[in-house]
This record gives sequence, structure tokens and C-alpha cells, in this order.
Amino acid sequence: MRGLLCWLVLLFLLQPWESQLQLAGPRCHTGPLDLVFVIDSSRSVRPFEFETMRQFLVGLLRGLNVGPNATRVGVIQYSSQVQSVFPLRAFSRREDMERAIRDLVPLAQGTMTGLAIQYAMNVAFSVAEGARPPEERVPRVAVIVTDGRPQDRVAEVAAQARARGIEIYAVGVQRADVGSLRAMASPPLDEHVFLVESFDLIQEFGLQFQSRLCGKDQCAEPGHGCQHQCVNAPGTFHCTCNPGYKLAADNKSCLAIDLCAEGTHGCEHHCVNSPGSYFCRCQVGFVLQQDQRSCRAIDYCSFGNHSCQHECVSTPGGPRCHCREGHDLQPDGRSCQVRDLCNGVDHGCEFQCVSEGLSYRCLCPEGRQLQADGKSCDRCREGHVDLVLLVDGSKSVRPQNFELVKRFVNQIVDFLDVSPEGTRVGLVQFSSRVRTEFPLGRYGTAAEVKQAVLAVEYMERGTMTGLALRHMVEHSFSEAQGARPRALNVPRVGLVFTDGRSQDDISVWAARAKEEGIVMYAVGVGKAVEAELREIASEPAELHVSYAPDFGTMTHLLQNLRGSICPEEGISAGTELRSPCECESLVEFQGRTVGALESLTLNLAQLTARLEHLENQLANQK
Repeated sequence: MRGLLCWLVLLFLLQPWESQLQLAGPRCHTGPLDLVFVIDSSRSVRPFEFETMRQFLVGLLRGLNVGPNATRVGVIQYSSQVQSVFPLRAFSRREDMERAIRDLVPLAQGTMTGLAIQYAMNVAFSVAEGARPPEERVPRVAVIVTDGRPQDRVAEVAAQARARGIEIYAVGVQRADVGSLRAMASPPLDEHVFLVESFDLIQEFGLQFQSRLCGKDQCAEPGHGCQHQCVNAPGTFHCTCNPGYKLAADNKSCLAIDLCAEGTHGCEHHCVNSPGSYFCRCQVGFVLQQDQRSCRAIDYCSFGNHSCQHECVSTPGGPRCHCREGHDLQPDGRSCQVRDLCNGVDHGCEFQCVSEGLSYRCLCPEGRQLQADGKSCDRCREGHVDLVLLVDGSKSVRPQNFELVKRFVNQIVDFLDVSPEGTRVGLVQFSSRVRTEFPLGRYGTAAEVKQAVLAVEYMERGTMTGLALRHMVEHSFSEAQGARPRALNVPRVGLVFTDGRSQDDISVWAARAKEEGIVMYAVGVGKAVEAELREIASEPAELHVSYAPDFGTMTHLLQNLRGSICPEEGISAGTELRSPCECESLVEFQGRTVGALESLTLNLAQLTARLEHLENQLANQK
């Protein structure tokens, strides 16, 4: 069946012109066939070349046995889009097909050959468009005629079309890319890939293979050695060359006539020889002018399809996107993002730096205020607290969430004034067993505590919350572990962090902790049991129980914990209230007021500078 189809399609290519309606010698006959011509009508196909191809198609039609039960013919043309000239079901008379081809108007845009093959596969060869059903086993043949390099991918979609039983012949003319032709065509490639040097040579190209298809001759025998054309004669043969070439001394090879070498072509960029003539070609990024000699730079940005978020800059290689000042181009080459100055300068922010266009500002954790220097954050400067954190390290927490828990603990440490005389912090991790990560008396600064927290390794296994409470009561708040003597009335605070139900009883040691004067807080996440949280926490539960639905939303609990744990924000057990009329209180109030005014002044200056910058940007854009 493949040999029969090759016979038919190449026979089409053998037709010389519209005026030559019948080949010399006997006609090659075939059975039923669904044939679709895929015609390149991009802007690289010149009007007279398109007219030549139109006449060639009409001549091909006159050599076909057209009919509903014989050969059905469809024609589609393509450039940047695909247009059906007429489907397989449209006409059963050759005259109607010729009339439609004569009325064909070229699209004259890009060269989306892959899109055309996709259309032929999914639409042109569908039963709805007139193709016979697969069970009838009527051969489906696509003949692609193109003169350029595809602007999209063809190999994958052509492979899909061949897998669906479509036999593809790729005919390249003049500037066609041989690699693309071979990627499109069916195997064997030497029977399905054809390349001619101009539209004018389609006739000679067909005659070159005529005798090979429809009869034996000496030119069909291997070894004649003709580079271009082999011409039969009675009992012998001779070689000839295509127009624009001359026969070499060996009477077999052909030498191109180099008209460009004469230096009279007038091409601004490049002169390219073509058989018997030449044409001008522009460098990449330029387009040939109407005089067919001079070149003009292509303004790719004017096409309107660059998708640049800010500005488009046309370059010889195509459109390139450019971002406005204070923004960086993203990896997609189109979108822009505000430049993160926090990563490029020594901002000095104590907690967090936020980039804002051409400037940046510092932020503090929830519940802490930015100081007058615009970089540091206030702390719990007053009162003394011994704080022990019980962190759930069971298997249900998972490693990535355990890292979020450690970050959350460090955010709590950020608003504490950690020192031997101020707040002391200890950390206990529990799962199926209990482990003291560091006791109350080990670290004397917030930086040391935070570094130790980050070094904690995840335990996994079970959830023995009751065992952890017992460990806290019996060991963590002992003077041996760094807790201050009860005589000093330093508040003792325990904070339990868990994400699930305890596997042991918690009631005894939760009650014992409160009997020992420990102010208990319970923080639950995800599947934590509310009843257990309330049993662990001190009264009233509304002030001592916090809950977050998942680990990513824990930060909203910081404000509540600050107001409870930090003595200057809330009243903890043993906290002494001072009269606002005392001298020290007045001096402190004055200092805070002056600091707040300085902070407001600094923020106002930054806002003024930013407004001036925005006004300058608007003025430059006008």
C-alpha cells in the first residue's frame, strides 16, 4: 500500500504545468485515496511564486481520478493561522476544485507548519470533514508544500499524525529547511522528502522522476552520476543542469552561476544566489524593503505580542523586556518584581526588612514597637519571668512543621528581655520520652537561646504530654536547673505546645503544676484536643489557651502570648504595679514619649522622601 501511495503522490509532482494535462507515456492508476494538500502561504512566498504554485495545483488536479468513491481532495493553506480552502467532502467535480483554488487569497503572515499539521490531523482528516472511516482502510495522504523554516515545532505533531496512519510527503521549495522536511515526512525519507530550488523548477523536478515511477530507463539505473538531471536517449543518456547552473568538465556535476560575485546586485546586507538569478537577504532582525534590496530593522515591540509587564525594547534578536527603575526582570523574561533592597544592602533591621521600591523599612514582631532608630524593636524590659517551653516532638508534627515550631519559639524569645536578672528561658521536648534541650540557667542572652532552639533535633514517636508535665514540675523549675528561689517571687510560667491527643493521663500533673504556682499556657495546633488544652491551662482558660488550625497560621497567637507572658504588656503573677506618679514612672513616660515622637518624625521623613521620588517618576514619564 505504501508503494502505491508513493506512486500516486510523486505522480502528482510529475505534472509540469496547468497547460500540460497529461504525462508522456502511460498513466499510473491508483485506487481510492483521501488526499489533503497543505499549502504554505506565508509572506515569504512572493505573489508570482504563489501564482505558480496555484497553477501547479490545478495541473495536479487534472491528472487525478476525482470522485466520491475514488480520490477525494481537500486543500488547506497556512501562515500564522490555518484556513480550510475546501474540505474532502466539499467537491466531487474537478472544475469546482479548480475554481476554489483560483479564488485562493494568500494569508501572507508567519510560517506555523506544526499548527497546520495539527489541523490536518484533527480536522481535515476527520469523518465530519469528508474523510472515509478508518475501518474502510482508505489511505490518507498529506502533501506539505513549504518554502521556509517552520516557526513552531513540527517533529512531535508530525509523529502523532504518522501514528494515526497519515502518510506525509514534504515538498520544500527554495528556502525550505531540509531538517524540518525530514522531521515531517514519513519513512523511507528518500521517497517522501523532495526539495526544489524555486517554484519555477517544480515542472523539471517532476520530469526528473517521471521515468523512474512509470517505467524503466537507463537514468533509473544506478551509476549514471548526473548531479541534476539525467536525460534518456535511445540506448544512452546525458546529463543536464537546472537553470542558473552550467555543466562541469566531467559532463555530470553542475556549477552554480554566481551572479552575486559580479558585484552589481545592490543588496544592502546579503546577496544569495538562486538558479539563474539572485535575491537579497537581510540580517537577523531586519526585513527586506519594497525595493527588494535595502533592509529595515524590525520593530518587534509593535507587533503587540511581547507581553512585557513594563517596557518592550526591540533588538535584532527580537523583543526584550525592560523593567523600570527599582524593579528586576524575572526568569520568565517578561514580568517585573520590585527590587529587594533588603538582600542588597546592610539594612541593620533587628527583626525583618521589607523592600519598598527604591527604599526599605524595618518591621518588628507582632506586639513589639519599632524604636526611634527605625531598626530596633522594644522588649519586655521590666519584670522577671522563669519561662519553660514544652514542645511536642511527636511523629504527627512532621519535620517541616517542627521547623515552624522552632521559628515560632524564637519569635516568642524576640519580645523577651533574656538575661540572668531578667527573663530566663528553658526548653523541653517530649514524644514517647522527655528530653531537656536546655535548662533555665544555661543561656543569658536572647541570641544564645535562639541559636540553641535552632539546633534542637526532632525526636518523633509518641505523645506523652503527662510525662512532660511531670518532668517540668519535678525538674525544670528546680533551682538546680536554673529557676530562681521562690522567696524572690519571680513568676514561673510554663507553655505547652502540642498538635494532638496525649497518649497518657495529664490530669494529675496538670493540676500539680498549678498547685506549685506555675502559670500554665496551652497552645494547640491542628488536631489538638480542646478539653486537654483547657485542663493544662490556668484559669481563666480564655486567657491561657490558644489555638491555630495549622502550623502556617501560628503567628497570630504571638500578640496574645505577648500580652500574657510579657510583664509590661499584661499582669502576671507576682508582678508589682507602680504608681504613675512616682518619679521613675514620670521619667520613663517622658522617655517613651520622646522616643515615640522621634520614631514618628523618622517615618514622616521617609514617607516624604518616597512621595518626592514618586512625583519625580511621574514627571519623567510625561
